[in-house]
Amino acid sequence: MDHSVTIAMVDPEDPRARDCLAAYFRLLTERIPGISVGHVPNPDPEASSFRPPKGAFLLALRDREVLACVSVKTVNTETGEVKRLWVAPGARGMGLARRMMEAIEAEARALDLARLRLDTNENLPEAIALYRKTGWTEVAPFTDFPATHWFAKDI
Repeated sequence: MDHSVTIAMVDPEDPRARDCLAAYFRLLTERIPGISVGHVPNPDPEASSFRPPKGAFLLALRDREVLACVSVKTVNTETGEVKRLWVAPGARGMGLARRMMEAIEAEARALDLARLRLDTNENLPEAIALYRKTGWTEVAPFTDFPATHWFAKDI
């Protein structure tokens, strides 16, 4: 694990967060057939959902370089939804995705959430593998395209 990497909560409209999301959305449009800019607008119309006291937006940083992001938003009194997990191509293989998921689960617990859910797409097999390896269970669909896989986890 790279101890020079820190994880920090930031406002989802912080320029670093917006840059991270732009890179994440570019990845989605490259990897998922049929996805367009309309599916992933910038600025993020859900940004306010990822602010305390109802959510959190995390960045992984090494010095001034943004290496990863992830967020959570409250769905109801017990459930949160993890969104926008992304790791920069140059930082992949460092265990950052797992570390970001652990950090966002801790933030969700701090928000008094007991369960998390998320969705992903079959064209992101690394994400699906991560979720399966870290205790997430496949559940019935709760969103539409571009999602093809849905997961939940009690925290």
